[in-house]
Amino acid sequence: MTYTVNPGLIPGTVLSKKDFGNVSGIEFLNKIFFVSNGVMLNQLRDISGVDGSTLQNWVKRGWIGNTVNKRYSKDQLARILIINMMRSSMMLEKIDYILHYINGNIEDTSDDIIPESELYGYICDIYDNFTDSGLHKVEDLRVLIDKVTTDKYVEPVAGAKERLDKALEIILVAYFASNAAALANILFNAL
Repeated sequence: MTYTVNPGLIPGTVLSKKDFGNVSGIEFLNKIFFVSNGVMLNQLRDISGVDGSTLQNWVKRGWIGNTVNKRYSKDQLARILIINMMRSSMMLEKIDYILHYINGNIEDTSDDIIPESELYGYICDIYDNFTDSGLHKVEDLRVLIDKVTTDKYVEPVAGAKERLDKALEIILVAYFASNAAALANILFNAL
């Protein structure tokens, strides 16, 4: 028997990959932003499954940047999806720390080592490759992270790749833990 949680969903969302042409990551974000330069709060709820008051609370706490004309950008959506992927397995303050570890001050992009939309793309690529390949060990995850970042990532400053690799490992392990916790709840509810 194979256990899966939310099979076929785009990571961090409540949306089916099938409904979006079996894409995730940056391709998914590009489809969302194809006709618009921003998404409204109600669209964010529909995409992420996170209620509006929670999203507004994240903005007030500085975990998400302020909107422009009440619209969230591609990077803000990506950040919300990343937070959503980890929030059931990690305290929000730790998630915020990881995101600051990668990109510093949320309002200042000059200290970023990678845009959040690209980070989300890496997370989804690694997650999809890891789960599709049948790999199960943390060492395999580290090798896959290193391969993806070595092939695609250009360091803006020395040491950025190492920071990115460490953060990606934490994010992905937290996402796997979130999926495992959701599965445990499904199994418990079936008793």
